[in-house]
Amino acid sequence: MFVLSIIKDTIAILPANFGVPPAQALISEINKKYANRVLHDVGLCICTFDLVEAGEGKVRYGDGCLWYKVRFRMVVFRPFASEVILAKVKSSDEDGIRLSVGFFDDIYVPLAYLPQPSAFDPNERAHFWLPDSEATTAHELLESATADRMYIDQGEVVRVRVEADEFYDDEPGPPKASEGIAVKREARRAPYSMICSIAEQGLGPVPWWKSAQPDGDAMDAE
Repeated sequence: MFVLSIIKDTIAILPANFGVPPAQALISEINKKYANRVLHDVGLCICTFDLVEAGEGKVRYGDGCLWYKVRFRMVVFRPFASEVILAKVKSSDEDGIRLSVGFFDDIYVPLAYLPQPSAFDPNERAHFWLPDSEATTAHELLESATADRMYIDQGEVVRVRVEADEFYDDEPGPPKASEGIAVKREARRAPYSMICSIAEQGLGPVPWWKSAQPDGDAMDAE
């Protein structure tokens, strides 16, 4: 789920921090610049792990700061493909389920990666799975008895498998116009998102599979 990435940069230390040990001041400035920031094709930066190398601070004309060329290791959130992680259901709609791990909310389970047969209940605003059902359409599934449905409720902890991740560079550009009429900008997309699946045995809400786990007392007795 977390990896270490080596990054090179030039970091400035303000005159007010000249009395702080250089390593401590550099780590503080690196965290200010990178923490909670998405780096394209790298992932979501969490915090500095350590400094690998730091050159000698040099003063540039005009600002009075000490500038250091540094190499450092950054803790990055980027689960690998096929990794199984735990997340919490944030919301559900007709297109799928959105999940969160607390500090990152752009995790999605599209309809294709839900257990089948399943459907979206607009009254409960939640998807449900109907195991051992021969129904094939959403209309047939919604006519089933509520007691037979296994809902994926908001706030529930689910076990998911990472299928893919996607980076999107949403750099602002000049406004576009077509025949004198301004074109509306597209809806803003997350710079980093993940697609996950719960369409296999052992995946989905954790309580679904508790009965399938081996009995701890029985194993201890053996």
